[in-house]
Amino acid sequence: MAKGTGLNQPRDAAGDRQIKGKEGDGGSPRVEAWHGPDRKAPPPSDQLLAYLAEYDLRVGELALALREVVLNEAPGANETVFRGYVVSTTYSFTGKWTEGFCHIAVYPRHVNLGFNRGAELADPEGLLIGSGKIIRHLKIAEPKDLKKPHLRRFIRAAIKHSKVDDKPGYRKKTSERRPPTEMKLAVKRRRSK
Repeated sequence: MAKGTGLNQPRDAAGDRQIKGKEGDGGSPRVEAWHGPDRKAPPPSDQLLAYLAEYDLRVGELALALREVVLNEAPGANETVFRGYVVSTTYSFTGKWTEGFCHIAVYPRHVNLGFNRGAELADPEGLLIGSGKIIRHLKIAEPKDLKKPHLRRFIRAAIKHSKVDDKPGYRKKTSERRPPTEMKLAVKRRRSK
């Protein structure tokens, strides 16, 4: 299991994990900083832990370690937890799961790191799996897969891609639309044809 992702680590009243350390008086517990210089991820929700408890311990640990990698790369991301035929977490900067840049799907023997617009990401080595129009994923089957450099590279690329303003299918902001008078004229022209 990745360091710092223990399911049963002691927590203080605020829910932060406590670890033993020599700080100040030489042995008092200190609380990890979640977004300090080493950018530790916030603790998983009780709901996520309960869902992961239904899986093999090895798979649950992989999911939590992968979650930590994603949140270390995107410390400001919102996490949404779902349970359908698999447990999944979606990450976005807007709080809307439909605008997510990646997701984690937990299966009985492995975990997938999916990229919601993965087909649009540069993948010259052909590492991303999938043949659909939009989504691609990486399969994480063992802890050593979490150390592969392309994993973080794809997460950063997905984050950068999610911040692009010219996404097809998204409405422009109201302030960017034509003024109402021009809009009314355009409608009248269409009706008169």
